Amino acid sequence: QVHLVESGGGLVQPGDSLRLSCATSGRTFSSKTMAWFRQAPGKEREFVAAINWQGNIYSVDSVRGRFTIVRDNAKNTVYLQMDSLKPDDTAVYYCAASRGDYRVWIHYQQEAEYDSWGQGTQVTVSA
Repeated sequence: QVHLVESGGGLVQPGDSLRLSCATSGRTFSSKTMAWFRQAPGKEREFVAAINWQGNIYSVDSVRGRFTIVRDNAKNTVYLQMDSLKPDDTAVYYCAASRGDYRVWIHYQQEAEYDSWGQGTQVTVSA
């Protein structure tokens, strides 16, 4: 497991942008699949986006074209650039790192693929 620390959340208006950061402590960051999940009030946690060690990227339909996941292996950090934010994006956002290294790009949307989680950062989109 690795230690993950998210930052960058806050209160914004619809249409605004935010960039979430997730810094890790592990020396194997570059070999891991990294993902962002979110949990809205009263709802289950859901997958948002993932990026693997090869640079493969996937994001869910509801955020595609608005959110971008990027990794900086030199800084052991993964980012979630969120543009054109909507009230439905309001949630606690969690960063996750895959169990093991060089994972096959199959189960990246499933929570069971990840064994390290950050503490979460609140994003609130409201007028």
